[in-house]
Amino acid sequence: MMEPLGEQVIKKCSGCGISLQHTAQGEPGYLPEKAWDREPVICQRCFRIKNYNEVASVAVDQDEFLRLLGQIGEKKALVIHIVDIFDFEGSLISGLQRFVGNNPVILAVNKIDLLPKVTNWNKLLNWVQKQCKEQGLRTTDIVLCSAKKNQGFDRLLDTMAAHRGDRDVYVVGATNVGKSTLINRLIRDYSDLEQELTTSRYPGTTLDMVNIPLDDGRYIVDTPGIVYPWRYSELVSRDDLGVVMPENPLKPLVYQLNEGQTLFFGGMGRFDFIKGEHQSFTCFISGRLNIHRTKLERADSLFEEHAGELLSPPTKERLEEMPEWTRHEIRIPKGSGSDIFISGLGWVKVNGDMGALVAVHVPKGVKVLQRPSLI
Repeated sequence: MMEPLGEQVIKKCSGCGISLQHTAQGEPGYLPEKAWDREPVICQRCFRIKNYNEVASVAVDQDEFLRLLGQIGEKKALVIHIVDIFDFEGSLISGLQRFVGNNPVILAVNKIDLLPKVTNWNKLLNWVQKQCKEQGLRTTDIVLCSAKKNQGFDRLLDTMAAHRGDRDVYVVGATNVGKSTLINRLIRDYSDLEQELTTSRYPGTTLDMVNIPLDDGRYIVDTPGIVYPWRYSELVSRDDLGVVMPENPLKPLVYQLNEGQTLFFGGMGRFDFIKGEHQSFTCFISGRLNIHRTKLERADSLFEEHAGELLSPPTKERLEEMPEWTRHEIRIPKGSGSDIFISGLGWVKVNGDMGALVAVHVPKGVKVLQRPSLI
């Protein structure tokens, strides 16, 4: 499909209608240059759906995502909002409620396979409910799941069936929360797509929402992933992303610290125990990220001399491409039962109830906050 624009010709995907481009893989409308002259012409994302029953993630900025979200409130929809339990506050779509109107929302809390096996799931569910309430998000139901490990998926299907009726299912989420994995499971379990997608051109909608037909004539509507710049996963290179984002269950690392001690998380972040009684802190971070302990008085010089070498990843070259570090000072009240959360990097649990003064150093813009302990 082609549209004239002055002397230029804009090619559009015959699957979803988006304008095609061949310069930015992973962005909406990407088509390899070698496939540019094929007919009918479809973007790489639609090609993967049609030939492999597989959705590939695309991403858009916040403004475009909010414009797309605004359309959902006008539809009769069931919204599945996928969040990453490892980066819960970083991946939760703030303000979702005002965009979806009265449509029901199922919160799919993905990647629970990363949590220790001894996790109390009822307490975790209560924790999620409280966090949603604080964020003003009304959920019809909450499902703890792992799309990767097929945990909780039957429960998600049953919950969808209970609330869907004759609604289309809109799936929304930030980048890197496992949205594509979950949608691909929905495709395999909820729709006879192999025949459908190979014998007819499936309908698309505006920009890069993709309508995936269900057996009853309704659709799973795959929306693009929103890019939140406060997540560490949006700052690091593709190579370092595999180090920062865990793929295997987290192994909590407990450190007994005196005031005036510092923990470095590779060259990605730093945790200072500034003032307080001797107490323990538990780090929940990727097992591929080394933790280095030192004295607070030596921390600045250590980073200056060894960032990108002893303190890595990232490498020196990649470190120079990232924003300058910002210091976040946090006072932890006695008996608060708190985590210090770093979006996309993990969290540090404060085990003692004596109170403490701590500081976190991370690249400028990365979200750091104190929250009730997840575990």
